[in-house]
Amino acid sequence: MKKYILAICVVAVSCTALNAQTKNTQTLVPLTERVNVQADSARVNQIIDGCWVAVGSKKSHAIQRDFTRMFNGKPSYRFELKEDDNTLSGYAKGETKGRAEFSYCYATSDDFKGKPADTYKKAQIMKTVYHHGKGACPQGSSRDYEFSVYIPSTLGSDVSTIFAQWHGMPDRTLVQTPQGEVKTLTVDEFIELEKTTIFKKNVGHEKKAKLDKQGNPVKDKHGNPVYTAGKANGWLVEQGGYPPLAFGFSGGWFYIKANSDRRWLTDKDDRCNANVEKTPVMKPVTSEYKSSTIAYKMPFADFPKDCWITFRIHIDWTVYGKEAETIVKPGMLDVQMNYQDKGKKVSKHLVDNEQILIGRNDKDGYYFKFGIYRVGNSTKPVCYNLAGYSEK
Repeated sequence: MKKYILAICVVAVSCTALNAQTKNTQTLVPLTERVNVQADSARVNQIIDGCWVAVGSKKSHAIQRDFTRMFNGKPSYRFELKEDDNTLSGYAKGETKGRAEFSYCYATSDDFKGKPADTYKKAQIMKTVYHHGKGACPQGSSRDYEFSVYIPSTLGSDVSTIFAQWHGMPDRTLVQTPQGEVKTLTVDEFIELEKTTIFKKNVGHEKKAKLDKQGNPVKDKHGNPVYTAGKANGWLVEQGGYPPLAFGFSGGWFYIKANSDRRWLTDKDDRCNANVEKTPVMKPVTSEYKSSTIAYKMPFADFPKDCWITFRIHIDWTVYGKEAETIVKPGMLDVQMNYQDKGKKVSKHLVDNEQILIGRNDKDGYYFKFGIYRVGNSTKPVCYNLAGYSEK
C-alpha cells in the first residue's frame, strides 16, 4: 500500500510541510476534521501539518490537500464553498455567512498539563481554550507575516469573501452587569454566572432546562442536562467584532481593510465598517470608539489570476489604554505583493509603512486564519488555493 510521508513543519517558519516525494493516487485529499478552538482542544489527528486546525464546513470539498496545484514543491490547500454551504448567521438579521478556514491558533491537551485539574473545563465554559495554546501574537507587539494565494480565472468577480484575516482574542470575563457596570469577573465568578445565564453572541439570557414534549428534562448523549436560552437578562459579555485586518474580495474589488476598536467592552451595535466600493483608500470611516480603513484596493479584474501571489506583511499593532479606552500609540502597516507574470517577477508595494489604527483594546492579542469566510449574505461559489504561511 502506498504511504503518505508527512513532514512536521517548524512552527512560525513554514506551514505547508508535506514531503515533496510523497506518492499519492489521489489528487485532492479531503481534510474533514474540525476543531472549535474556543471551546475544545485539538487532538493529534486534527492537527494539519503540525501547524493548523480546520474550522467551518465539514463537507469533503470544503478543505482539501491539493496535489494538482503545488507550491514550492509541496501540495497546497484548496478551499471551496458551494452555493448552499452557508451555515452561520450573518452580521445583520436574516443574513448568512459561510466558513472553511485554517486557524493557526489552538491548544492541545499538553498545554493543560501541570495546571489545576479543572483548568480545561473552566476554559471550555469561558470559550478561552485557545488562549492556552500556540499561535497568538501579543497585544501591542510587532510581527511579520507571509502567505501565498492562487486565484483561478474561473472565480467570479461578484464573490464576497475574506481569504486571510487576523482575529482578536476577547476575554469573556469582561462583562457588563444588568445595572450597566463594566467589570472584569474572576474565573470562578464567571463560572457561577454561567450557571444561570446563556450567552448568545454577546447577550445574556436566562438559562432554562430544555424539556421534551412530556415535560421531562432533555439530556445529551453523556447524560448531562440540555439548556436553552430564555429571555434576555441584562448581562453583556465581551465577544469581539470585525477582524482587525482582512484581505478579501467584495463588490468587484480586491481589498485590504484595517479595523480598530479602542473600547474596553466592545459595543456590538456599533457597526463601523468601511464600504470597499465607496470608501477612498486611507480615509478612515470612524465612530466614537472605532475606525475602519481601506488600506488598499484594486479592481477584481486587475488582480492577477492563475498564478501564485505572495503577500509579505509587517504589522505594528496599535497600543491601547485598556480601561482608559485611549490610543497610546497608533499602529503601522506594510504590505508587499510578489508574483510571476509570463516568467517575469512582479513586485508591488501595496501599503508603504502607513500609520494606521489597527487592532482591538483587548487584554490578549491576535491570531491568523486563512481560507474562505464568505460574508454579506453572499452564496456565490468560491474556490481558491492557499499555501506558504509563516510568521515571525
